[in-house]
Amino acid sequence: MVKIGLIVEGFCERIVLKSPAFSNFLQNHSFQLVGDVVNLEGKGQLNTSRMKTQVQLLRDQGAERVFVLRDMDDAPCLTAVKQEVYQANDVKICVAVKELEAWFLADSTTLTTIFQHEFQFSFPESEPNPLETLKRLRLQHQQTGISDKKLFAKMMVREGFTVERAAAHPNCPSARYFLTKLQELTA
Repeated sequence: MVKIGLIVEGFCERIVLKSPAFSNFLQNHSFQLVGDVVNLEGKGQLNTSRMKTQVQLLRDQGAERVFVLRDMDDAPCLTAVKQEVYQANDVKICVAVKELEAWFLADSTTLTTIFQHEFQFSFPESEPNPLETLKRLRLQHQQTGISDKKLFAKMMVREGFTVERAAAHPNCPSARYFLTKLQELTA
């Protein structure tokens, strides 16, 4: 078992990484989550003394590696985004292209269940604002929008969303990268 810690920038990332489906993924790939999924509540917090303290607390609890998941948003490149996060040899930074909600767009199975009709989204990570697209699609298919993205993330998880399905989408490489980087630890 490889002991890992997880740090995220927001509530939706925490909801996804605390889900039963992701816990099963970790267990099936010989990972032990150390502590809780730490939500630093904003990407601006990922290179602060609070971040360094959280990384050290995870190390103290036995984490061999700490994975950080944050959104790219409108940054010009991944390198710039990664440089905004605390750097250490045992810290791996993974970036959801645009935002985590693009991963939701990539999970056709769960959105088919939610929208109650066949759903496919060709280029989830090319979408300028995935959350706004989800709001529009939910309004179109269910006559209700998304007033709280945390509640929507919880619904996605409850209805079966998995990072693995998002990673299987041919145009969602950031989800695939995230799982690949985890799996490399046990290879």
